[in-house]
Amino acid sequence: MPRSVNHVASRAKRKRILKLTRGYFGARRNVWTVAKNTWEKGLTYAFRDRRNKKRNFRALWIQRINAGARLEGLSYSRLMGGLKDAGIEINRKVLADLAMNNPDAFKAIVAKAKK
Repeated sequence: MPRSVNHVASRAKRKRILKLTRGYFGARRNVWTVAKNTWEKGLTYAFRDRRNKKRNFRALWIQRINAGARLEGLSYSRLMGGLKDAGIEINRKVLADLAMNNPDAFKAIVAKAKK
């Protein structure tokens, strides 16, 4: 009896991955082995960068808070220490947003941290 191969499923799998690689450059878009390898590598980059994104945003928030604090005559570390001593629990994301978009509210928080 001849060997039976499920061409419908294997073709569908190839078609699905080639559809995901649309927009890639050169052979990465249409040559099966190259496209599959590129797509798999892209998944590893996506996994890694979902974690790196959190790192990058925290660093950005710290820079923004530091810039706002320096305008008020404090360093970032002194501001964060002052907030902790004052019992103000506000996260860096919100603090950075206040420093950028609402300087008056940020000044009020800094004033409480200075006490």
